[in-house]
Amino acid sequence: MKKLCRLSVKIQMKFWRKKNNGNNNDYSGYIFAGMGAGLGTGFAGMSAAAVISPMLITFLGIDPYMAVGIALSSDVLASAVSAYTYHKNKNLDIKNGLIMMASVLVFTVVGSYVASTLPSATMGGFSVFMTFLLGIKFIVRPVMNTKESMAETSAKKRAIQSIICGIIIGFICGFVGAGGGMMMLLILTSVMGYELKTAVGTSVFIMTFTALTGAISHFTIGGTPDILTWVLCIVFTLIWARIAAVFANKAKPKTLNRATGIILVVLGVVIMGFQFLH
Repeated sequence: MKKLCRLSVKIQMKFWRKKNNGNNNDYSGYIFAGMGAGLGTGFAGMSAAAVISPMLITFLGIDPYMAVGIALSSDVLASAVSAYTYHKNKNLDIKNGLIMMASVLVFTVVGSYVASTLPSATMGGFSVFMTFLLGIKFIVRPVMNTKESMAETSAKKRAIQSIICGIIIGFICGFVGAGGGMMMLLILTSVMGYELKTAVGTSVFIMTFTALTGAISHFTIGGTPDILTWVLCIVFTLIWARIAAVFANKAKPKTLNRATGIILVVLGVVIMGFQFLH
């Protein structure tokens, strides 16, 4: 854990020094985008793309459709590492996760195609607004479900819920470029009654595959992204997702809710404020 933290700091300092020595590339945008995305993914199961997409669009001026593809690809490894950590701590529902994933994957492609036909501002504005609203939700109404209450739902009902909810989540995943994380966590906890850590673990498990499908769809339709931007976002997101996932599995549910809510609200307010000024 300490080695990961030190590695993250060293990498970020390296890019800061390059920037300050005359390099015209603004690496700080990638650093903060990756840091925020990684913390959100590992700490509370948020899609990395929910943070990266609006930041790349708003602060770095990257084409929204391409930003979504970069964000989704950053989601893949970050979600996989987080899912592994939650699985080790027995906070992952693989069976129902696989059922939900099947319907999610199909409708991710549909959502990605629809997104390519809409104005750029639509995707960027929607991502920021959803980030802010989700933060408010976690602060005002924290998720306090238990594993005991989860057991009260029959396997058949759970499977049907997984299929229906997967269709909705999949479309949003491809359309907004959020890997389904925002809506998935809300549905798993509010509709399906999952305990928070199990919901987070299941969410990042599914996001690993939905994000991969969404990224491939976006790059197939929109072309190849800028390699430097792509690599930096993936690296910083991966490092911070791992660090956050370890902490999240040791934290109390109320702490997870409040901390994540504050982070998302701050990000939402800052980005919306920047858009308003410009």
